[in-house]
Amino acid sequence: MSQMDMWEIEDRCYGSDIQVICGVDEAGRGPLAGPVCAAAVILPKHLEIPGLTDSKKLSDKKRRELFPLIQEQAVAYGIGFASEQEIDEINILQATFLAMKRALAQLNGQADFALIDGNRETDFGLPVKTVVKGDSLSANIAAASVLAKVSRDDVMLEKAKQYPAYGFDVHKGYGTRAHYAALEAYGPCPIHRTTFLKKFYGQQ
Repeated sequence: MSQMDMWEIEDRCYGSDIQVICGVDEAGRGPLAGPVCAAAVILPKHLEIPGLTDSKKLSDKKRRELFPLIQEQAVAYGIGFASEQEIDEINILQATFLAMKRALAQLNGQADFALIDGNRETDFGLPVKTVVKGDSLSANIAAASVLAKVSRDDVMLEKAKQYPAYGFDVHKGYGTRAHYAALEAYGPCPIHRTTFLKKFYGQQ
């Protein structure tokens, strides 16, 4: 998909009452450990950032090249987290919404419409449209996906220094074979999501 094609969804949304659109995406819904992160980004209309697409399709090196470019060129951006404790308390979907709201709050009301990656929504305080696979289809959502992914990865790299036995620097908390082996050997650490480990430990 060309960079201009990444603006088709936004172009269909712009109108007299919608002038400033932000994209919102999350990273870290699936891992067994660590927070979930969300980002909200407002790019200048029709801005082209070469190589920008869904963060999952990019190498870590490319994401880290794009990260400062997005920050420098965005009209505004916000990055929000919900902790593993909040995930356990209110469930991962609600924690994801919470991280998204925290990211949106950092835009200080500059957006009048939000494109949300996925197919689930809540009251975000402004009109929204959900877009399945939006991180591959919308420039603003793609930019948010990069900011969220890199920001969460950086948190997990720091957590790896605190809890070196688990390999968080490699798998970022996802349920890899090595991660399960570490859980078997050492049990959970303080940043594990206990609600995600019930099946592993045979609890109901």
